[in-house]
Amino acid sequence: MHGAAVELIKVSKRYGSAVAVDAIDLRVPAGSYCCLLGPSGCGKTTTLRMIAGHEVASDGNILIGSREVGHLPPAGRGTAMMFQSYALFPHLDCLDNVAFGPRMRGVNRDLRRRRARDMLALVRMDHLAGRLPSQLSGGQQQRVALARALVTEPSVLLLDEPLSALDPFLRIQVRAELKRLQTELGITFIHVTHSQEEAMALSDLVVVMNGGRIEQASDPRAVFSRPETAFVARFIGGHNVIALPGRAPVAVRVDRMRLLPAGAAPANGSAAPPATAGGLPLAAANGSLPARVATVEYQGSFVQLRLAAEGLPELFAVIPDDRFEAQPFAAGDAVRAEWFAADAHPLRDTDAAASLAVLEEQNA
Repeated sequence: MHGAAVELIKVSKRYGSAVAVDAIDLRVPAGSYCCLLGPSGCGKTTTLRMIAGHEVASDGNILIGSREVGHLPPAGRGTAMMFQSYALFPHLDCLDNVAFGPRMRGVNRDLRRRRARDMLALVRMDHLAGRLPSQLSGGQQQRVALARALVTEPSVLLLDEPLSALDPFLRIQVRAELKRLQTELGITFIHVTHSQEEAMALSDLVVVMNGGRIEQASDPRAVFSRPETAFVARFIGGHNVIALPGRAPVAVRVDRMRLLPAGAAPANGSAAPPATAGGLPLAAANGSLPARVATVEYQGSFVQLRLAAEGLPELFAVIPDDRFEAQPFAAGDAVRAEWFAADAHPLRDTDAAASLAVLEEQNA
């Protein structure tokens, strides 16, 4: 098997007047693991289905390798799709489920069963080849569905939330198996998920979608460390978006926020900044905000505090447990939240507050 690059050029999908995907451009390199990430209704599954050929793009071009495939049926695209429900035939054992695709393509019985056994061995399920789906656990069914998709030797494997039905412990195990298989086979994986953790663990390329558009497409470290928009910063998590009137919006990692009692000297050694008429410090966007502790949550190795600060919908700080134990805070405490300018980076949103409002509405 070998992977093929996938390229979308100004691809849109409309259902009547509703726009599900809005003129997106994306290139997934051959042999890479790409995750389409975003909340429900962001367009990620529709994008996957257009690549597969199960939806027809309203506009734009879809290329797999050097071929324009937008006009081709699913079977002519060199892709295979693994569905969220697994969709195994209940009356067929594992071997015949995996051999079903080659059977429909006219492959003779001995060859298709040999290829099916090879695929079951690849996903470490050959010892259960004679079992029916009802006799398998969820994780085992997932592996059989994966073998059935791979037996057709696709250049691109499309996965629609394949881990969502698994319990958290099993999800981690199967996640590792997916990454192992993708690395060994060298084919291109495009995986739809709403789990930030899943996308970070698996992908070479994370594509964050919102409202039918791509907010950011980068490697996982760049998406987490340097989110480009307020939406990405908040959806990925681990960041505060500080967007105050008259100031360019910035993202600051929550583990870089430092809390001091309201009357303490600033940790950065500078004098406390003067306040504006609205009560916000003049230099707020540069490193300091007055706030009040709203909630305190113990998380084992760290304590997470949600803060109330005027002009911001939310603000968080994360403090290592040993440091919190040495200087605890309680709900209602007046504090000052500080950060170094080097720990903040600008966002490209023209209206970060509006971006956050969109995410609030989607999560409501």
